Amino acid sequence: MSALVEAVDLAKVFDVSPPWLNRVLEHKPRQYVHAVDGVSFTIAKGKTLALVGESGCGKSTVARLLVGLYPPTRGQVRFDGKQAQIAWQTPDGRALRRRIQMIFQDPYASLNPRWTVRDIVAEPLREHALVSDSAALTERVSELLRQVGLAAPDMAKFPHQFSGGQRQRISIARALATQPEFLVCDEPTSALDVSVQAQVLNIMKDLQRERGLTYLFISHNLAVVRHVSDDVGVMYLGRLVELADKGTLFESPRHPYTRMLLDAIPDIGMTGRARTPVQGEVPNPLNPPSGCAFHPRCPHADERCKRERPALSDFKGIRVACHAVMEGRIGAAA
Repeated sequence: MSALVEAVDLAKVFDVSPPWLNRVLEHKPRQYVHAVDGVSFTIAKGKTLALVGESGCGKSTVARLLVGLYPPTRGQVRFDGKQAQIAWQTPDGRALRRRIQMIFQDPYASLNPRWTVRDIVAEPLREHALVSDSAALTERVSELLRQVGLAAPDMAKFPHQFSGGQRQRISIARALATQPEFLVCDEPTSALDVSVQAQVLNIMKDLQRERGLTYLFISHNLAVVRHVSDDVGVMYLGRLVELADKGTLFESPRHPYTRMLLDAIPDIGMTGRARTPVQGEVPNPLNPPSGCAFHPRCPHADERCKRERPALSDFKGIRVACHAVMEGRIGAAA
């Protein structure tokens, strides 16, 4: 199956230095955060890639790089074989933006409280001149709301009149207005109750089947990831440490960090399997560890791990960045 989206050595560096005068008086150098540091992956048409990891690992920055909200410091994003950064600057950039949309994390912050639902969902239709006639616009908004489980009369209401789950449905309807092919979903259910999460996720799965949508799904909830994804990428401190299909990653995780994340999931079945909960803290991104960034928390780290940063390499059908795995010091988890 052909790749619709491709990230090639994607990196984003933020300058977080104090103001110039502070640096002069306190004799401090400039400070930089490598939020994303050499991430590469592909997403096939109609498939879902999930990115998981602890807060601050760079997942949301990857999302914003893919939709053009941030320019990359290094690397490139390819969409349907074309380099997206170049396309954004051309007259064809608007057409490309119609094909790529984003659903944001917080449904309370991503909707304009002063606009009615009709105005919110109609905005991309107006912006891209897809519908000009007022009656046709109303009919199109009504159709989009029905597709996400809301009713046509809801378009006259304001966001504060809806629950969190209903607001996220409005966000999905807005994202679908331009009939996109690729949706970037930045933790779209993390602010919702568990029962409402399931409803929203089922709507997204149904829309994917009906429209052949391609998703990048960002989450720290592994139960959600297992439900929606085809492939899973595990991120740690701006880098991918493991990339595998969903079945392989959940049944036989390789990287020690992936194993710790999976061991943190409550064992409802009470299998009695030995578990290693996530230990330690994420290092300061302003001063990351040398070598493998995970080595201060890893039970399998040796001198090479402290000295040399592992590359994401092919290994038995998956991709993993771990010296211990490549050297055979740890095998597949049972």
